[in-house]
Amino acid sequence: MKNELAILVSEMNTSGILYDEAVREFKKVFIAHVLEQNKGNQCKAAKQLGMHRNTLSRTITELALDIRPLRKSNLQNKDRRPPRSAAPLTMEKKAAR
Repeated sequence: MKNELAILVSEMNTSGILYDEAVREFKKVFIAHVLEQNKGNQCKAAKQLGMHRNTLSRTITELALDIRPLRKSNLQNKDRRPPRSAAPLTMEKKAAR
């Protein structure tokens, strides 16, 4: 793995990619991979990454990562409970005293 990383760094350096660009691209790929593993669940991904969920959310915004496709595939899971907005409203009237 270290050898592959060294080759990649060498290729990036030869291509003229700056340090800031390389770090940004690494963050994008790394975070996207962890989010994909966790089906877009930011809480689980943040825990796996060792950061706070708010920090992950801010980083996703800064990197302009589109996580909608990850979350959409998760929403298609038939075993999920329907959202509260889809639940029928049940209002019981309290007896007047």
